[in-house]
Amino acid sequence: MDEIVALAKRRGFVFPSSEIYGGLANSWDFGHYGTLLKNNIRDLWWKKFVLDRKNMVGIDASVMLSSKIWEASGHVSGFTDALVDCKSCHFRTRADHLIEDAVKDIKVEGLSTQELTDLIKKHSIKCPKCGKKDFTDVRKFNLLFETKMGIIEGEKSTVYLRGEIAQGIFINFKNVLNSMRVTLPFGIAQQGKAFRNEITMGQFVHRTLEFDLMEFEYFIRKEEWEKTFEYWKNEMWQFAKNIGLRENKLRWREHEEFERSFYSKKTMDIEYNYPFGWKEMFGLAYRTDFDLSNHMKHSGKDLRYVDPKTKEMFIPHVIEPTFGLSRLTGIVLVDAFTKETVNDKDRFVLKLNPKIAPIKAAIFPLQKDEKLVAIADSLYGKLKEKFVVEYDNAGNIGKMYRRQDEIGTPYCITIDYQTAEDKTVTIRDRDTMKQERIPLSSVAEVINTHIINS
Repeated sequence: MDEIVALAKRRGFVFPSSEIYGGLANSWDFGHYGTLLKNNIRDLWWKKFVLDRKNMVGIDASVMLSSKIWEASGHVSGFTDALVDCKSCHFRTRADHLIEDAVKDIKVEGLSTQELTDLIKKHSIKCPKCGKKDFTDVRKFNLLFETKMGIIEGEKSTVYLRGEIAQGIFINFKNVLNSMRVTLPFGIAQQGKAFRNEITMGQFVHRTLEFDLMEFEYFIRKEEWEKTFEYWKNEMWQFAKNIGLRENKLRWREHEEFERSFYSKKTMDIEYNYPFGWKEMFGLAYRTDFDLSNHMKHSGKDLRYVDPKTKEMFIPHVIEPTFGLSRLTGIVLVDAFTKETVNDKDRFVLKLNPKIAPIKAAIFPLQKDEKLVAIADSLYGKLKEKFVVEYDNAGNIGKMYRRQDEIGTPYCITIDYQTAEDKTVTIRDRDTMKQERIPLSSVAEVINTHIINS
């Protein structure tokens, strides 16, 4: 992981946030290549799950929502972590993580704050920061970020930054019904930021305070939930394969009853095998009619669906596939990271699927000869109309290859003196490092074919 994080910073994928001021815990900034990679994954997801389907529509709801929404959804009372503080050094951590790290083969899920406090005392657990054994009692902390809205001090009202993006979909359910020609089953999709004020494990971008989500709520009749759950389970697995993740690094795991969120009747995760163990990547939940029923009850608005044929009125049930985009971008980097030995030297390469690679091709004029530069400039101009490409004429071909390998560029095209003679170029494959001559006129077609077939 240290080498992956170092490469991510060195090559402009991910930077520690607020670094010049000492950093901000569990916060990261995406650089140029990280942003391109993240956007490519996002756009591929949007195409597969929204644009290519007849029964899916998209929205973009506000980040700040009325506090009444979070009260109705159960997040104000039920969206909590059990935290504990060291009285000596004021180190704060999740009580369940503290106990599990200190005591082997112990399960703490579902225990009350008092039971967690008793376990810490019973096992004389030390603070991982200062080594003392003096902790506060375990307390529940709400994970929602609270802020104030208003101009005049003293008259400001409390609002919450969204802890999930699903509620923006549920509160717009009736708006979508009234404005779009949708009939059950159908989905409402959204991508955007979410915020959780939680203690994280410092595992790169796996769990952060601010993160990007991609998800949709798929509205169905109650009796269709099991069949629909299986359908989206298969589609999620296929998406993971489509972006190039290795299947031997993936697995499904069903949540036990004590793990499930308060709104879920069944939840399963696709987990990824990081260097630090199996962790959640995607989530699939059967949320029943919990959310629409609660918002209908608390708002007084009729959120029932009316069957256009039978005129039957009922509250739909919901299957929710959730994809963490920030997390997935980090997983893609981990999965693609490869360290090889070539000619007794280490070679670092990101073997990214060409569909999501930030840069599809790089163009190198071998020498700063006017004719070669002119050909390279012309090729660059043509390719950038179709792909995101880079141009580099630093001169040292080995260093240019190394840099492109580390940012995951699938193909490098070299313009040399032979190009001026016979209108052919050298194209180099990132993964195999094999080179071949192809006609200058067919470069775009070759790259496009490779991307489509990847």
